[in-house]
Amino acid sequence: MDLRHLRYFLCVAEEMHFGRAARRLGISQPPLSQQIRALEDELGVRLFDRTSRRVKLTEAGMLFAPEARQTLAQADHAAQTARRAQRGEIGHLALGFTPSGPFVQIVGNALSRFRDAHPEVQLSLQERGRDEQIARVEEGELDIGLIRGSTKPCLPKGMVSRCLITEDMLLAVRADHPLAVRPADPQIADLADVPLVLYAPAIGAGFNEHFLALCDHAGFQPRIAHEASSFATLLGLVSAGFGATILARSLERLHIDTLVYRRLDAPVTSRLLMIHRADLSPTARAFRAVIEAEAACHG
Repeated sequence: MDLRHLRYFLCVAEEMHFGRAARRLGISQPPLSQQIRALEDELGVRLFDRTSRRVKLTEAGMLFAPEARQTLAQADHAAQTARRAQRGEIGHLALGFTPSGPFVQIVGNALSRFRDAHPEVQLSLQERGRDEQIARVEEGELDIGLIRGSTKPCLPKGMVSRCLITEDMLLAVRADHPLAVRPADPQIADLADVPLVLYAPAIGAGFNEHFLALCDHAGFQPRIAHEASSFATLLGLVSAGFGATILARSLERLHIDTLVYRRLDAPVTSRLLMIHRADLSPTARAFRAVIEAEAACHG
């Protein structure tokens, strides 16, 4: 059934006059009459009683009219839904991030702005390590991943990456630790005999490897006292004096009374990278635009 036939039928039903309905529709009367007749032939029922003096709905026409209105309304709603989905206004977005990801200012700002602009998009936020994010993006379980690394990651075919920010890393120690009060900024070599708290390998993939390489270049094997499975555990252990750790500079704004952040004399950098498949969904493209705008503001 042609939706145009339904619109013509309803216009005639509202005007009860073929001439006025034709003018309202912007067509001549004969084609309108032909279209109504075609609809009646398709349905196998007469919708209007026509005389030379008046037009009147038949009983079938009266019962058909509200159904036709509902059909057109649903069709319009379906079309609007498709357009909104194409604009990324509705749909689903699965976003992966490292344990510290939500605490990075550009990530937090992007999530807030995106939710304000796209309140009907269903967000799925998943804390994952680097390798798991890459695998889930490749499989389509994640739309976008936010990972840490010192170098561009090796990605499967069909995936791309972009560096959002590059930032210095800081040494985080308990306030009564010797490196917290030493006048000179510490160096990597100063950590040779210091117990360290790092992320577990699956979570710290990328940064851990880079940090261990720096220690090796400085001539020592680090003393890893504990491996943390979450950002909260990492900070909690350091705050409790179980060891020192290395954090991205953007996390310096997290104030914990017992922690002190020290800049390293020879800067160590880390990059926050966005990874995704080349064929992004509209909602994912919308989020990418938001977080890239945030990164540009903080570049």
